[in-house]
Amino acid sequence: MSDDDRTGPDQPGPEQPAPAGQPAAGPRPEEIRFFGTTWVEHDGHYGLRRLAVGLGALLAAAAGCFVLRFAYQGLEVAEVGGFVNVLVVVMFAICSAIAFRKTWEGFSRRPADPAREESLRSLKVIGFIGSLLAYFFRTFTEAPGEKLRRAEYETARAQYEKRRSSRTGNPAAKRRPKPKRK
Repeated sequence: MSDDDRTGPDQPGPEQPAPAGQPAAGPRPEEIRFFGTTWVEHDGHYGLRRLAVGLGALLAAAAGCFVLRFAYQGLEVAEVGGFVNVLVVVMFAICSAIAFRKTWEGFSRRPADPAREESLRSLKVIGFIGSLLAYFFRTFTEAPGEKLRRAEYETARAQYEKRRSSRTGNPAAKRRPKPKRK
């Protein structure tokens, strides 16, 4: 694949149409789950979306705690012993804390080592309550990941404007020197 074939947040492509209110040329803002590109101008019921995502994350975390409570009661009914009960509680607590931290860090910076993040995926699934709580708390200030994407988008816009302003005229209309006759 050549450099011309790649598309991304700063590369227009057929699968990335220009959002409403955005110019057709230049970098495109990256979409955020549940928000699309409404985070750019805070339009399209952005405030209601933040409220809905926050409440949804909190309700999902509460439902997850409820399900884990039933699982714990199942362990008590099975009489597996105190050590296993404590081990399960500690495991979920540690996994939730790590998932919260990694999810929270993911809102402010891209992972330095994607392979390491991939290896932590199962741990984040076990500690899903921590990830849901990170979403809930982040919606108090912004859409989760908005600050990171805004910084990347502003940098891409500035680079695009710098490239555009450094160009002078139509390069196809350049005068070429005429060949000398002998």
